[in-house]
Amino acid sequence: MLDKFLNLFLQFIIYSFFGYLIEVTSCSMRNKKLTLNRGFFLGPYLPIFGFSCMLMGFIILRYKSDLLIVFVMSAFICTTVEYITSYVLEKIFKARWWDYSDHKFNLEGRVCLFNSLLFGLGGIAFAYIINPITSFIIDIMPLFVFRIISIILLILFLVDVIITITTLYQVKVSSIKFKSRDVTAELTKIIREELTKKRDIKTNFFVRHMLNAFPQINLNDYNSPLSKLKRYSTKTFRKKQK
Repeated sequence: MLDKFLNLFLQFIIYSFFGYLIEVTSCSMRNKKLTLNRGFFLGPYLPIFGFSCMLMGFIILRYKSDLLIVFVMSAFICTTVEYITSYVLEKIFKARWWDYSDHKFNLEGRVCLFNSLLFGLGGIAFAYIINPITSFIIDIMPLFVFRIISIILLILFLVDVIITITTLYQVKVSSIKFKSRDVTAELTKIIREELTKKRDIKTNFFVRHMLNAFPQINLNDYNSPLSKLKRYSTKTFRKKQK
């Protein structure tokens, strides 16, 4: 049972890493410079890709004999996951993490037809190339090595998740501490104090990492903590530049 779980987890991490590489390549080409800071997790992986691939593995691999079905189902699965992820993140953090409103045939700016087509092609690559290679690599690993690597990666991933979620939670719930509607001054003061505390250096690093990972983040709530933090960070950076 444990080995089966570790096998699934290792596949999840590998697929998430592939997704990270794809995202880094895409963003680097679009920005015309190397962009490594993607996603709000610290590690080089994007769980949304890993989760989508795991779903595809459970659903579409049985239809490998039909290329069209693999394409359509992959596009549907990944588009659905992207939409739900965007919706949940926005509801929790009052922020639009990505926006495809400028793309044709988009749905609420959360998903778009162009990406869905890419997901379909990605599903084909997953079914016929990535998944077979991943399965082969895991299968040829000595059991002891497989367990050690999987457990180490699992521990690192869980630590990353705990630290990241804690940081996001701290940023979000800080708003409930204020009594007035306009809390800009109070929040700015708290942020300045937090930035000067040595014991909070790590927390501030993770918050800045999250904001840097999504430089184009669309914050639809002007008074949300994330929105205020981003405005403050931008203002502070500009002052230092002067």
